[in-house]
Amino acid sequence: MSADHYRAPSSSAEARVKIERSEFLGIAFPIASEESFFERLLKIEKQYFDATHHCWAFRAWGGRSRSADAGEPSGSAGKPILSAIEGADVYDCGVVVVRWYGGIKLGTGGLSRAYRDAAAAALRELPLEDRYLYRRFELEVPFDALNTVYRLVSPPDVVLVEEIFAEKNTFRFDVRESLASRFGSTLTEKRIAFRER
Repeated sequence: MSADHYRAPSSSAEARVKIERSEFLGIAFPIASEESFFERLLKIEKQYFDATHHCWAFRAWGGRSRSADAGEPSGSAGKPILSAIEGADVYDCGVVVVRWYGGIKLGTGGLSRAYRDAAAAALRELPLEDRYLYRRFELEVPFDALNTVYRLVSPPDVVLVEEIFAEKNTFRFDVRESLASRFGSTLTEKRIAFRER
């Protein structure tokens, strides 16, 4: 992904995996913040209160990620779940894998594979959407330059957010971060007054 574009979940997805009588339920979902992840985790723990473990990981745009083994041997659950999220190349995403112990020990390697597989299965079902980081431009557009300005619209790179017609016409654009400098130069060349916000 580029510095101003990434993929994120648009809704939730689940998948079940059964290994040696243990059942694993992977739940993948969008997160808006760390707090929203923990709110959802709490709901999942309450919903599946009879489970043996609720292991988890999340990855947010901007580099923040965390994981927890939730009582499983160190490194056998949280890190494999996080690895599955990274492998799917998705951000602003949380995954909880709920485990019901079936009586047969899987060993650290077996547990790692099981948690990663359950997370990956849920992530494969996850509907994704493109997200872009924008910079806001506010333009003062004389009537004789309206056509010029309308030709600049090019979603998702350059999005016209608002237009206000008055004595001074005001247009607001969201421009992808990677294109903002070039967009500003174009406006200067065309002698259209603007400011960035």
